[in-house]
Amino acid sequence: MEEEPMMFVRQAHSGKPLSKVTVVGSGQVGMACAFSLVSQGITNEIALVDVFKDKLTGEVMDLQQGAAFTPSVKVYGSTDYAVTKDSKICIITAGARQKEGETRLQLIEKNVQILKQVVPELLKYSPNAILMLVTNPVDVLTYCAWRISGRPVGTVIGTGTSLDTGRLKFLIAEKIDISPKNIHIWIIGEHGDNSVPVWSRLQVGGVNIQELNHPSGIKDPKSLDELHTAVVNSAYDIIRLKGYTSWAIGLNVADICRSILHNSRRIHAVSTLVKGFHGVEDEVFASLPCVL
Repeated sequence: MEEEPMMFVRQAHSGKPLSKVTVVGSGQVGMACAFSLVSQGITNEIALVDVFKDKLTGEVMDLQQGAAFTPSVKVYGSTDYAVTKDSKICIITAGARQKEGETRLQLIEKNVQILKQVVPELLKYSPNAILMLVTNPVDVLTYCAWRISGRPVGTVIGTGTSLDTGRLKFLIAEKIDISPKNIHIWIIGEHGDNSVPVWSRLQVGGVNIQELNHPSGIKDPKSLDELHTAVVNSAYDIIRLKGYTSWAIGLNVADICRSILHNSRRIHAVSTLVKGFHGVEDEVFASLPCVL
């Protein structure tokens, strides 16, 4: 009897994806998020949604055709939100792009209207999903999405100052020639112009910055202020140079998704309801270190 060169065995399963992630918006940021998720194998299924059918179709095809070079991840897209069914996390990147010289807060009116369309559609098909806002101004829009959703606190978060924190870690690491992974610092509050670095908690490999004897003079208050100014200006500089930001926020989003999907209990500075913390009495969304 002639042997079969290969035997195919299909295992039965429930039909529901194990760790499906939806990305709303196939622009530069949305695709950077999708690419980061695919290339690192953080999820096994990604659904992309956008109103621009041709752009979406092209992006999905382009990402699908890299399947031979990445971990096994199913990628598909549609203009119909039904494609998002049973998502564990829904990432919202759709919105008007920040232009050169435009502040994040100037984007709010345009993007709130988009949220009023997007959030109900996502929850219609994935009522238990975590909603993650990336669109700017992220703190205000995360609050708006939370109010629109009617969901419990903790199920709607924003990327907040997690990117600001990552940028600061990079700049400090470059200055003292240490891996960013060994820099411990938080930026809290509002993402962007009014963010607040917690310098008293800055440590390098467990050593407080004020105890660090380094020739760079990094512990000097003026040096620290310059680093924070560079963080604040980073997005504006990148937008001026290339027209948009994408890769760092895409990697940031993927890192947050990994923590949520794997229940890693890692700490991220994400935007959440801070009422009741640090004397805040109003319903305000801002970033604090949160366990995900």
